[in-house]
Amino acid sequence: ILGSSRGGSDVAEIVDAVQEMDLDFLFVIGGNGSHAGALAIDRLLRTRDYKTAVVGIPKTIDNDILLLDRTFGFQTAVDEAIKAIRSAAIEARSARNGIGLVRLMGRQSGFIATHAALASGEVDVCLIPEIDTPLDGPGGVIAHVRRVLTKKEHCVVVVAEGAGQDILGALGETDASGNPVLQNFAKFLREEFKSRLGDLDPDIKYIDPTYMVRARQTNASDAIYCSILGQNAVHAAFAGLTGVTVGLCNGHYVYLPVPPLIKRAREVDPNGRMWERLRLAINQPVYREAKAGEEAGETSAR
Repeated sequence: ILGSSRGGSDVAEIVDAVQEMDLDFLFVIGGNGSHAGALAIDRLLRTRDYKTAVVGIPKTIDNDILLLDRTFGFQTAVDEAIKAIRSAAIEARSARNGIGLVRLMGRQSGFIATHAALASGEVDVCLIPEIDTPLDGPGGVIAHVRRVLTKKEHCVVVVAEGAGQDILGALGETDASGNPVLQNFAKFLREEFKSRLGDLDPDIKYIDPTYMVRARQTNASDAIYCSILGQNAVHAAFAGLTGVTVGLCNGHYVYLPVPPLIKRAREVDPNGRMWERLRLAINQPVYREAKAGEEAGETSAR
């Protein structure tokens, strides 16, 4: 194991080190950024006519690599996210008009929030980057939360970290990996709930498990999946393949070239079956902007 990085490394220096160590195989474990790095390393090695095989292994809890059914770590992250959701549900039910507000990882893709919300059986509202989340009017998020509180006297809200950025606006900053720094939509919602649902006197409990979702031992399913990916990666390298990754596609273990996998992040399809399953299970509407003539406030949803 050579080490871990959050990006910003010089490809030429990496290739120099590969040649200096005289590596036959290089296995790059990670998500879209890691696979982009693996491709750059492979191309430079080919330019130098060096015969190291570079093989990717898809490991990201976000499950956001194109063409693959799932990535290693995703199901473990969902298991851990469910714990946070169930804690929020207990808190919400323990107070009149209690709101359990959970922020989960998912910068560009809401797979963790979607699957954890569906599996937990506790969620009333799920907001992900792939859907519009207007707050105002009878078709907005605030009015829906009001309806849930009026009916049940508690509400559990799950927010993926990349949701609502169109409302808050971009900061224009990037992290060490070059990803945009996101504003905290969940904390923004907490203040909106306090002010705009004030007549209901909501008791809001905010839970953000942050790195606890990914900093844990794998569950059994992911452990087996990772073992198979590792074995297949070694087989690929010994077979002379390079610039490829291993993974599960349409239920089959396959080798895929890296370029089509990193064109963009895979996202939850808001018109797809999984999202529709969740919406129907939690009775969540398709949120829409207030039309002309509709009240901008939330009282119209009572």
